[in-house]
Amino acid sequence: MSTQTIIEKQLADNAVIISMKGVPTAPECGFSAKAVGILNSTGVPFAFVNVLQAPFIREKLPKISKWPTFPQLFINGELVGGCDIVEAMFNDGSLLPMLQATVKTDSATVTHSEVSNLINKAYPNAKISIEGQGCDLTISVVSEDFAGLPLVKQHQGVMETLNEVLASGRLHAVTLKTSTPEQQPPVEKMALLQIQS
Repeated sequence: MSTQTIIEKQLADNAVIISMKGVPTAPECGFSAKAVGILNSTGVPFAFVNVLQAPFIREKLPKISKWPTFPQLFINGELVGGCDIVEAMFNDGSLLPMLQATVKTDSATVTHSEVSNLINKAYPNAKISIEGQGCDLTISVVSEDFAGLPLVKQHQGVMETLNEVLASGRLHAVTLKTSTPEQQPPVEKMALLQIQS
């Protein structure tokens, strides 16, 4: 594998990566130390390459990035700059949003409103109530669309609207209650679906 291919792979595989002198716990130049200190203060995870231990990358990267010195910070494969630019962007508030945008939100817990919106797409006139916190919710759905359907079909229809958030792990367990408006009180029979991501 060529040095250029290695560099391109590093940039593709890591949303935030800094090529620096030394390692984050022991930088070997003041500029690398300052840039890493700023990154550490944001709490956003990042990868690093110690160019002192990778002489081929140290030689080749400036030709690819068109930036002659180290450190070099890349976000989503694009050069942000060296220490001075990183510091200036941190001070003017533009760096943190860029870094935070790289953090995958798949692990973030689904919100009640998001669940309601997903169900409403398939059941626009449904009355939806949601209880619970985090990724374990009790969802009640009252809809005319359930008329004549067995309970399992009602549940399957609602669960289908939640497939994406269940698959992503943002929602782990659902206790589902479904009924038509005519059914008073709502169906007491409940099904518990437990999905671990």
